[in-house]
Amino acid sequence: MLDFPKWKIWSIVLTVLVGVLLAMPNFVPASTLAALPDVLPKSQLNLGLDLRGGSHLMLEATTEDVRKVKLEALEETVRSEMRQARGGSVAFTDLSTSGDSLSLVVTRPEQLDTAVEALRSVTQPMAGLTGVRDVDVNVVDGNRIVLSVTAAGMAASIDGAMAQAVEVIRRRIDELGTREPNIVRQGTNRIVVQVPGLQDPQALKDLLGKTAKLEFKLVDVSADPLDVAEGRAPAGSQILPSLEGGVVVVKRRAIITGDQLVDSQVSSDQNGAPAVSFRFDSTGGRRFAQATQANVGKPFAIILDGTVISAPNINEPILGGSGIISGSYTVATANELAILLRSGKLPVELKVVEERTVGPDLGADSIRAGAIASMLATALVALFMIVTYGRFGVYSVVALVLNAIIIMGVMSGINATLTLPGIAGFVLTIGAAVDANVLINERIREELRKGRNVINSIDTGYKEASRTIFDANVTNVIAAAIMFMFGSGPVKGFAVVLTIGIITSVFTAVTVTRLMVSVWLRRQRPQALVL
Repeated sequence: MLDFPKWKIWSIVLTVLVGVLLAMPNFVPASTLAALPDVLPKSQLNLGLDLRGGSHLMLEATTEDVRKVKLEALEETVRSEMRQARGGSVAFTDLSTSGDSLSLVVTRPEQLDTAVEALRSVTQPMAGLTGVRDVDVNVVDGNRIVLSVTAAGMAASIDGAMAQAVEVIRRRIDELGTREPNIVRQGTNRIVVQVPGLQDPQALKDLLGKTAKLEFKLVDVSADPLDVAEGRAPAGSQILPSLEGGVVVVKRRAIITGDQLVDSQVSSDQNGAPAVSFRFDSTGGRRFAQATQANVGKPFAIILDGTVISAPNINEPILGGSGIISGSYTVATANELAILLRSGKLPVELKVVEERTVGPDLGADSIRAGAIASMLATALVALFMIVTYGRFGVYSVVALVLNAIIIMGVMSGINATLTLPGIAGFVLTIGAAVDANVLINERIREELRKGRNVINSIDTGYKEASRTIFDANVTNVIAAAIMFMFGSGPVKGFAVVLTIGIITSVFTAVTVTRLMVSVWLRRQRPQALVL
């Protein structure tokens, strides 16, 4: 146990040096850190909302949007399945919606069974619910088919929309350059967003409150201005407000949507004014090219969240799969639009129902109190160990200090976030870190009382105590892992620090102290040991 080959010595020393190097940016001023070479680590500890301050928003989704989208998708599915039904296209009429149901009338009775079979084939079974599907398909009044979205199907749609909304929100916040936002679902239709370090909640609300649904539709130039003035649009068209004022009549069916968008960046238009360039994927680019080829000379509208932001003329086919959205943009508004388009559209509209700005003063007090608690805990533990175990207590204190530094280094290296519960976990780790040394030192004392010599007593003490130490810490890691998996943000912060602290404390308290003891034994070769 006390014999260390050179490769093991160097691996231990290198591990300690890496941990210290990763922790160093936390003790260096920002100006000095910026001047250091890029090859050196520069990541600092991320402070959570409770320590750094920032913005807290609670967003609530309008579930009616999910119902509407579900029925619109169902309508498109019905049209597609009726066109591609086995045995030829199925003739139908009176396609309409009511509540959570959609119905149609099959005009030829002999095609009724074919239509029902085709529609039932596209419904999905609900996981964990035997015999329940997302949509029920029934025949009423002889030739009318009614498709009803089940409660389980609607719940699954809402759940999927909320999960997608969380990812879209995360992408948008990441585009702001912020680090470690806390985004969690609350209940069935709410999302809590906490962004440390962001003191402008209005900018966050503006970014998250927009659905960013992008559509390209043809302008209906045949609309009668008198009818439009009275709010009436031709069949198959709709009236939308324009960003530049007034209204624009557009076809209801989109020629392409923003779902095929792969990139958007701030650029300049032909006059040098800020604009947003966009690029479609291969499928979107092909559809955009086909649409512009077929409608040269006609105006088309670029629509964002139901508002026409631009309505240029198609002077020539746009074959490159890219284009520019221009208008009365500043650099800031163009950048915001580019972020919205890049991050994708929200599947549901989100409204702010709670808003808080947390100032950094509370965080500064918490950090100060946590630092004082950590230093006091370290000092008291160090004093106890040195008084009780002498030289071996000094080794334990050195391991304790290295443990604290390595914890900071690991957390900085993995971009973990330190929260107030995390500080509690840090202090707890300091108190528990010397448990291993207490076990080892007491076992060495026991071996000395049995009459063993110094080397055998130390070797046996480390060997026997190590088994107990590893067993006890494995159970602690399992408990921390469970807290991380099932806990919320603060509990996760505590679990992360606790897990890192357990692993590093075992390394420093057992392996590092054993190396120091081994070096001392080789140099001094003591014949007796007072412990």
